Amino acid sequence: MARADKAAAVKEIRTLLTESNAAVLTEYRGLSVAQLTQLRRALGPDTTYAVLKNTLATIAAKEAGVTAFEGQLVGPTAIAFVGGDPVEAAKGLRDFARTNPQLVVKGGLLDGRAISAADVTALADLESREVLLAKVAGVLKASQAKAAALFQAPLSKTVRTVEALREKQAAGAPAAEASEAPAAETADA
Repeated sequence: MARADKAAAVKEIRTLLTESNAAVLTEYRGLSVAQLTQLRRALGPDTTYAVLKNTLATIAAKEAGVTAFEGQLVGPTAIAFVGGDPVEAAKGLRDFARTNPQLVVKGGLLDGRAISAADVTALADLESREVLLAKVAGVLKASQAKAAALFQAPLSKTVRTVEALREKQAAGAPAAEASEAPAAETADA
């Protein structure tokens, strides 16, 4: 590779590292080109799976200020650069690795922090962002309904009490006036 090509490759890797939501470092020893193509499809359109030269990846990581891959860039290395939901990419890697044990997840980078292979697996076990947001929205809606019921209960109880007092007063007022009238007549007599 010519020096200009290497500089361009380093720049591209650095750009991918800085612009991605996450990056997962893998070793793909023993996987065929067809299997790697299948993996790329499994990762989805928002993830770029790139086979890299370790030296160029090391230089790009240093230039990008990424320390997550230090000491791990050995052997046949590929990085999944995740532009979309990291959970979906982690699930794709996990599911592919179940049927193709040659794929080894070494670690990764999520929101600028290093994560281990176990963290990538834990991330894969999460539900997707959309499902989690839907669950949060459901909980908030249920909480809102409960809160509204709690606030409406004392208000409706107060309204019923006031209405009962009015009815009692309206029903009791003619009786009170009638009892006062004979008292007034007996006083005149």
